[in-house]
Amino acid sequence: MAATSRWFAPVRLSLALREAGFTVYAVCPPRHPVLKTSALAEFYKYHGLAPLASFERAIAACNPDLILPCDDLSTLHLHQIYERRKTSDAQLTQLIERSLGSPEGFPVLFARTAFMKLAEREGVRVPKTSVITDSSDLKSWIAETGLPTVLKADGSSGGEGVRTVSTFEQAQKTHRDLGSPPLMARAAKRTIVDQDSTLVWPSILRTHRTVNAQAFVRGKEATTLVVCWKGTVLAGLHFEVVVKRDSTGPATVLRLSDNAEMAATAEKMVRRLKLSGLHGFDFMLENETQNAYLIEINPRATQIGHLRLGPGRDLPAALISALTGETIREQAALTKRDTFALFPQEWIRDPQSPYLTSAYQDVPWQEPELLLACAKKRSRPGSRQAEANASEQALPVARATRP
Repeated sequence: MAATSRWFAPVRLSLALREAGFTVYAVCPPRHPVLKTSALAEFYKYHGLAPLASFERAIAACNPDLILPCDDLSTLHLHQIYERRKTSDAQLTQLIERSLGSPEGFPVLFARTAFMKLAEREGVRVPKTSVITDSSDLKSWIAETGLPTVLKADGSSGGEGVRTVSTFEQAQKTHRDLGSPPLMARAAKRTIVDQDSTLVWPSILRTHRTVNAQAFVRGKEATTLVVCWKGTVLAGLHFEVVVKRDSTGPATVLRLSDNAEMAATAEKMVRRLKLSGLHGFDFMLENETQNAYLIEINPRATQIGHLRLGPGRDLPAALISALTGETIREQAALTKRDTFALFPQEWIRDPQSPYLTSAYQDVPWQEPELLLACAKKRSRPGSRQAEANASEQALPVARATRP
């Protein structure tokens, strides 16, 4: 069972795309839960030691109309493929541009400080953010902005590389930890136990990550996911976070929001970066003012992309429209409730949660093998870490079904 958004996002998105009329393929590790569903026409194995070759073989085999990364590493792989093939394979690079948007924006998507400064220049409300290289930088930052403060590592997602610190000593240790390469023992365990070899190369090459500091905003978290096409937003979902798995983990309960500043911010950044496909934006809604501070971008699908909530909020229908050129044919909202208990995230967090009865549950009842796999994982004692590490790579690849 999943304990991170990355685990279940490709599962539910693949099912929603299949229901919307797409033929869906996936690149993922052999134990990924999407393989327990009926969503896929074909599965292509992801090899962590040769990730770019894995993607290139899969793309060549299924010849997709669109590629939808469901985690940050998949997006990064596509950027890397684009860079190495841009002078030798026009068809492949055009596909990546159609799927993700203009390559001019690729470098800034994984550089937290650079992205925040770009957003600020676009008139977006953001907390102060800066790269921290050493203890001297850290001391100067704390003296200027105060504590608590938030430290974030580039190339991390799902809360894995984010920490809020309250003392200088804690900040120093966290800075070292976030910037250090993964331990070989951790990489070996994930490879052997989870069949996920994505940490092997960073561990062998001793890859250090850039660490950023971001001013702390007191408030409530919120999130947006949009479908966009060549810099224009076609549909979007905006939510306030009601419950999280833990302080830095993914949301498990969400409430629909009509926050105009969140929607306007997404439109500004999509237009500025000329984005296409699915992109998420995370916010903090300040307690006193309810001002929406943009805190990061998720250049991929997130765990809410499958929720079809009526006009302007039906992301699969908007994707179909973008690919075929037809008018968006949205379905009625799947529920009139405004609060959503994400499955299986909230069930994992608390099987007795009141939200499991009061909120809408997006349980895929039509997928018994998936539900059985979730139940088996939920029953295993001490399985949270395995769940958290389960398949960080999943790349649903969609072919539009045309008349």
